[in-house]
Amino acid sequence: MKAPMCPDSSLDCRIAGSRDRLYRIALAWCGDAMLADDLVQETLSAGITKQSQLKDEKRLFAWLYSILNNQWNTYLRKKKAHDVLDEQLPSHEAGPVENAEQADIVNQVRRVVATLPVVERQVLALVDLDEMPYCDVAEILAIPIGTVMSRLHRARKRLLEKMERATAPARKDRVRLVE
Repeated sequence: MKAPMCPDSSLDCRIAGSRDRLYRIALAWCGDAMLADDLVQETLSAGITKQSQLKDEKRLFAWLYSILNNQWNTYLRKKKAHDVLDEQLPSHEAGPVENAEQADIVNQVRRVVATLPVVERQVLALVDLDEMPYCDVAEILAIPIGTVMSRLHRARKRLLEKMERATAPARKDRVRLVE
């Protein structure tokens, strides 16, 4: 979905124009397209109605990500019992043969990322997916910058370990010699 065409560069238009960026992060956090869309809609609505609270327009995206984080945390508090995110991931049909392998890798990475703890998924998505500086991530998530770095390190390490395990060639059963 594209942002509405705005004749000017008003704050309303800039907020509405951030929908795709917010959606990409929300989807990475929750793994569910419909929930991500709901979170983004709530974020945009809150951003437009509370834009007077934005102190520095240069920090618009960090402010919107903070609102998105609050929406996500509110959802998690209300939900309490967490579903397995693998069950919520949208299914992707394989495309042409030459793209099937790449699609498999993307799906495998999504499945592995969905197994990471929520706090690690959040940091990983903001830093690696949206290329945000650590200080902005710390501000958005309201945590110290050192915590951002340690969560990111743990998330990347777990992601790498799990991907290596998932892509390791299956070992064949050892042949048992009978004497």
